[in-house]
Amino acid sequence: MTAASLRQLGEKFGRLMELLENADYERLRTLLHYQGLLLAGLACAAALILGLGDLSTAGSIAARLDEDMQASLEQVLPEDIYDNQPLHDVAHLSSAGEETGAADTEVYLARKDGRVTGAAFRLVAPDGYSGNIALILGVDTEGRVLGVRVIAHAETPGLGDKIETAKSDWIKAFDGRALEGTRWQVKKDGGDFDQFAGATITPRAVVKRIQGGLEFFRRHRDAILGIP
Repeated sequence: MTAASLRQLGEKFGRLMELLENADYERLRTLLHYQGLLLAGLACAAALILGLGDLSTAGSIAARLDEDMQASLEQVLPEDIYDNQPLHDVAHLSSAGEETGAADTEVYLARKDGRVTGAAFRLVAPDGYSGNIALILGVDTEGRVLGVRVIAHAETPGLGDKIETAKSDWIKAFDGRALEGTRWQVKKDGGDFDQFAGATITPRAVVKRIQGGLEFFRRHRDAILGIP
């Protein structure tokens, strides 16, 4: 900024202060720099309020997310296989290009007497009928499914939402399944899993992603189990 422009800015500011002192608000409202300063002040105040709101609620939001994940883990990891807290025993694995739907995957470890007895991790199927379907998959040390639950989806009520345990037991058909010995397709495509009448896309996406999750576990089994 040049000396001339600084001088002009100072003159404008001085003029503004003069108008404020004289309480000539009608004239003040017509000045462009007054409106700019007023807008900037309001923007700063709004940012401050949003920042304070975020700080005051961050702890509560994190606690609720932990509660939700804890409830999901309890559904896919049988309580008799661990004596630790899987929610706080997490391995971070790179999964770029894997069939988990994320570049990095958090693996929640179940341990008993210090030994890993199972694991659970999130999956995201991007090809649901109405977008992403978020899942959590629990597996034992041999790569067999301990349980699968749908965490979030936007599938059509009455059709695709049968993937929820609240609507049907369809998702429980994966319990005990492994990569070997299972035809990982819906029956319409020659596989082992039922499709829904009028909603084949949704179960097809879930089957494909669970298969991908088991393949991810097999590729990283040693790292997950802590095998040197």
